[in-house]
Amino acid sequence: MSKIEEIERVIERLPAEDFEKLSAWMARRGGVSGQQAKPAPLVFRDHSAFLNSYTPVEEGLYDDAQSQ
Repeated sequence: MSKIEEIERVIERLPAEDFEKLSAWMARRGGVSGQQAKPAPLVFRDHSAFLNSYTPVEEGLYDDAQSQ
C-alpha cells in the first residue's frame, strides 16, 4: 500500500469536524507551489443528443419501472 493510499484511508475515517479543519488547512496551504488552489471548472452535461434522437417507437424503452 502506498503512502497516498494510507493517507486516504486515514482521512476517510476522520470525524466531520476534523475533516473540515484539514480541508481549511489545505486551502490555506494552497498546494505544493504555495499558490492558491483554483476552483474546478463547472461542467454541465448536455443531454440534447439523446433527447433529439428519441422517437415515438422507443416509447417505454427507457422507463425505470415497466408498467405492471
